[in-house]
Amino acid sequence: MASNLVVARGGVEFVPPISLAFWRWTVVFLILLPFTYVTLKNNFHIIKKEYKKLFFLGSMTSSPVFIILISYFFFQEKINLTKVIGLIACLIGVFVIIIKGDIDLLINLRFTIGDLWMLAAAVGWALYSIYLFYWKSKLKIFDRFAMISFFGALSLLPFYVGEELFYKETIFVTEFYLWVIFAAISPGIIAFTLYTIAQKKLGASLTGFTLYVFTVYGAIYGYFLFDEKFENYHIIGTILVFFGVYLAKKNNVKKV
Repeated sequence: MASNLVVARGGVEFVPPISLAFWRWTVVFLILLPFTYVTLKNNFHIIKKEYKKLFFLGSMTSSPVFIILISYFFFQEKINLTKVIGLIACLIGVFVIIIKGDIDLLINLRFTIGDLWMLAAAVGWALYSIYLFYWKSKLKIFDRFAMISFFGALSLLPFYVGEELFYKETIFVTEFYLWVIFAAISPGIIAFTLYTIAQKKLGASLTGFTLYVFTVYGAIYGYFLFDEKFENYHIIGTILVFFGVYLAKKNNVKKV
C-alpha cells in the first residue's frame, strides 16, 4: 500500500489527481469483473441490500489515530496502555522523518489548504477501515472489493468530469496507462486485499498501526527511486515507528 507514495510522486506529471483516482478504481473493477461476474450476478439480491454500505465504503476510498478513536467511541474497542505508548512512539517517529530531524521546521510549521485535504483523507480512510471491519457482508472478499471499486469510481465520476472541464484535461499517453495500471494493481488490488485480510485477523485499530510504516517505506522508495539521501533522522524515525508497532501488537493479538 505504501507504493501509493510512488504513484503520487512519479505519476503526478502525467495524470491529474482526480483522473488518477477515477481511472484507478475503474481499472480495478474491470480487472476483478471477469473473476467475480458470475458470483456477483448470482448474489445480486445481496448487492441490492448492501449497496448503500458499498457506496459509502467506495466513496471513502488516515490516520490510525482516527481509526483508534472511532473504534473506541463507537464500537467500544479496548485501548490499553501499551497501545497508547506504541501510538505515541509511532507518531514521534513519523514526525522525526517528516521534519527531517529539525525541530525548527515543526515550530515554524504553516498549514495550507493541502493540509486540510490531507486531514479529510485521513478521516475518510479511518471511516473506510472501521466500517469495512464492522459492517459484515455476505459477499466474499473479491466480490465485495469489486463492488467497492465500482461505487468508488461512480462517486468520483462527477469530480472527474469537473476536473476535465475546468482544471486539467487528461492526456491518454503511454505514461498515463502505465501509472494507472500500476496504481490499480499494487496499491489497489494487492494492498486493499491484504489490508482486509489483516483486519479480519488483527482488528481495525491494530491493523491501522501498519499505516505508520508507510513513512518508513516512503523514505526507502525515495532513496532507491528518486535519488533521495537516507539520513540519520530516517534511522531514528524508523526505530521509533517499529518499536511503536511492536508495543501496539504486544498482548493485543489473540493467539490462535
